[in-house]
Amino acid sequence: MGLHPLEFSECYLDSPSFREKIKAHEAELDKTNRFIKELYKDGKNLINATKQLSLAQRKFAQCLGEFQFEYIGDAKTDDEKCIDESLQEFSAFLRNLEDQRELMMRNITETLMKPLEKFRKEQLGSAKAERKKYEKETEKYYTSLEKLLNMSAKKKEPQLQEADGAVEAMRQHFQEESLEYVCKLQEIQERKKFECVEPMLAFFQTVFTFYHQGFELANDFDHYKRALQINIQNTRSRFEGTRSEVYELMKKIKENPQEYRQTSPISSEGYLYVQEKRPPPFGSSWVKRYCTFVKEQKILHMITFDPKSGGKFGETESVTLKSCVRKTTDTLDRRFCLDIEITDRPGTVLTVQALSEDDHKFWMQAMGGKEPVHYLGRTYSKERGIDAQLDEVGVNFVRSSINAIETRGINDQGLYRVVGVSSKVQKLLSLMIDEKSNDVDLAVCEEWDVKTITSALKLYLRSLPEPLMTYGLYKEFIVPAKSGSPEARVQAIHCLVHKLPERNREVLSLVTKHLANVAAHSKQNLMTVANLGVVFGPTLMRPQEETVAAIMDLKFQNIVVEILIEQHEKIFGDIPSVSPSSAISPLAPTRQSKKQTRQSRPLAVYNPSVLDIHTVSPSSEFVSLTPDEASLGSNESVSSQSSTASTSETPPEKAKSPHGDTLPITTPQNSGVCTAMASWMNSTLSPSPSEVKAESPPAAAVGGPEDKPSESVTLMKAKAVYPCEAEHDSELSFQVGAIFHAVTLSREPGWLEGELEGKRGLIPENYVEIL
Repeated sequence: MGLHPLEFSECYLDSPSFREKIKAHEAELDKTNRFIKELYKDGKNLINATKQLSLAQRKFAQCLGEFQFEYIGDAKTDDEKCIDESLQEFSAFLRNLEDQRELMMRNITETLMKPLEKFRKEQLGSAKAERKKYEKETEKYYTSLEKLLNMSAKKKEPQLQEADGAVEAMRQHFQEESLEYVCKLQEIQERKKFECVEPMLAFFQTVFTFYHQGFELANDFDHYKRALQINIQNTRSRFEGTRSEVYELMKKIKENPQEYRQTSPISSEGYLYVQEKRPPPFGSSWVKRYCTFVKEQKILHMITFDPKSGGKFGETESVTLKSCVRKTTDTLDRRFCLDIEITDRPGTVLTVQALSEDDHKFWMQAMGGKEPVHYLGRTYSKERGIDAQLDEVGVNFVRSSINAIETRGINDQGLYRVVGVSSKVQKLLSLMIDEKSNDVDLAVCEEWDVKTITSALKLYLRSLPEPLMTYGLYKEFIVPAKSGSPEARVQAIHCLVHKLPERNREVLSLVTKHLANVAAHSKQNLMTVANLGVVFGPTLMRPQEETVAAIMDLKFQNIVVEILIEQHEKIFGDIPSVSPSSAISPLAPTRQSKKQTRQSRPLAVYNPSVLDIHTVSPSSEFVSLTPDEASLGSNESVSSQSSTASTSETPPEKAKSPHGDTLPITTPQNSGVCTAMASWMNSTLSPSPSEVKAESPPAAAVGGPEDKPSESVTLMKAKAVYPCEAEHDSELSFQVGAIFHAVTLSREPGWLEGELEGKRGLIPENYVEIL
């Protein structure tokens, strides 16, 4: 049973049971006071612990944001750029989350800690003060009463009446005090039910709002996460291809290091021990130097450098070579020596010692020997004993292979990645490029399986004396892949393809058209454009020199091949209208991949004093994304952002990602179209007396791209001035000249909403003009 009610009539009786009831009420208030004090203490500890967590996460975010990846080579792919920026994105996400947490902590202090402490001090404190006063009045009254009752009856009547009057006055005051105290006790007992629980409700409202903010941040982050997964998978695929090439080169160098010693046709480099003669009786000493011999000028640069001494550089000396003579052991008891006569000091002979016999031959050859300088422009045909030529027989083999693959195995999983048995592959290729026996129809011949045919086709293309895209144009093809916008890349590669020899271009067209067909069946064969770029990048184009630096450019070879596959019809079907140099510009602005960003919004604060509380469901305030599971086998390539339409102008950069917060009528980045839209919105949304008053903004201001605009708003039209390819389900793809209907401002900064061919979606505002 709960506490007994305190009847006012009992204040006059002041019975023992009445006093017991009062004690029970007092004990309950004491317990409540202790509970609030303990809760306040724990709340302070919670806030302090949360602050420590927030500080740790902010430090973690700062560490993420300050780190940057270094890359090998002179340029990064678009995927690598996104990966480089990802740490800053993660850092910003964590900082945003911690901003919300900090706001939550402030709100908890205001909505929970302060109200509870105020109730404890003002209400429970006043009850305690009333209790002391009541006890004091009790003692005073009963002491006076006892004193009156002990007074002698022989006292004079006026004295007795005066004493009776004083005690009666005390009794009335005591009873009034008792009434007020009883009222106060019961009032506080009732008040604590909401004074304690209401701040608790505010606390949980604040906490749940914080978690809801986290949920919204996660939704906003989802699109960026899926795009980054694609970037990572593309980079991993290129890494696997690059790693295999690097290991292959390392294996070849291990097997024949002298063949790869010469890394440049201009100069020769390596260590030599140089004899330094000293005056008698000290004799001479041999100093290890790193030497570079420039062949054309016949200058030998020597740097004193010993890796054993911590890699410190010493003095540098340069001499001009006049002649080089092998030094025999008859005159000097050391092997692998050369006598170098220099022109700087006539009559002076510099004696140097090579590291081995092979090294000795290398330097003899470099400094004027009769052996030709070996150059690394080797081909696969010499290596494998296959005489592949880009002639009619070879072209017929390409056509026959493509026909067989598309007839028999276009849906085979891992097409072109699953390799055939090496001996069977070489046997098939030798058979097909033999003019006497190349009439085999691979489309119906069951002797050769599909993986053998695909491997033979790749082997043929790799075994050509010169790759399809030629050594001469290799660097020109790589340049646009390293810079410029996607549209400019397509234009530059379009021009370069038409500089290829006619037969090379014919075969390249056959192959890339076939690969586009393979990519169209990627749901079955799992070979996306990006995967095909990894396989055929080093097959269709390669540098004349085999070096690690050249292998690091494999990722850009892949990008070129991806563009050839995606833009096959345009590149091979149309004659280019501009030259490669004008098509690509290092300063051309790139259209960035959109990333999910979110502006910080204040947490909703539960305010008990506000009675008119409007509940807003999450679905009415935020746009929910429908997350698709990110496929590790990406269907997107690095070049997938390139527009399918050609334009002589570079389109402006899109605004950052949609799905952010409500768009103001004017924003700094939306000057032209936004100003026009703002003035239109102001004139449209200002109701005249004859118009029906609209109490809510247009649906486009609060909803997603699928929301229909309010019927009370006059809708406008817009015209596309640049082509655009959608990068998200909520966006529209369009070409130059497309007309959009029902155009309104979106809540996303830098975006409009409109309808095109029956579909409603987001439009970058700087890609259109208002009609």
